Amino acid sequence: MGKTVLVVEDNELNLRLFCDLLNAHGYSAHPVRDGRDALAKAREIAPDLIIMDIQLPHVSGLELIGQVKADPALRAVPIMAVTAYAGKGDEEQIRAAGAEAYVSKPISVIRFIESVGAFA
Repeated sequence: MGKTVLVVEDNELNLRLFCDLLNAHGYSAHPVRDGRDALAKAREIAPDLIIMDIQLPHVSGLELIGQVKADPALRAVPIMAVTAYAGKGDEEQIRAAGAEAYVSKPISVIRFIESVGAFA
């Protein structure tokens, strides 16, 4: 398998789609359904990229991005935010939190894989 990608997404269909796309393109995808488990899993697998949903139950993706960037072991891992947020200013807020890339849902498969390829 190629580079390791952590996928943090609570929606089962999206999670399966993202992981299937990643696996089909030679990445090793590791799903996390509950954002509360994301940091521990990231520390465990040391991913090359984290794909982060912003709208998660229990903890927001923006909070998690901040926690990843505050962690010395994970700080350098690029984060690609994937979200249904498409309002004006949302991308700026997500990037200000520390995400290196932003893809809106519903995703374009080609744009999704191109974005992943730019970081992993």
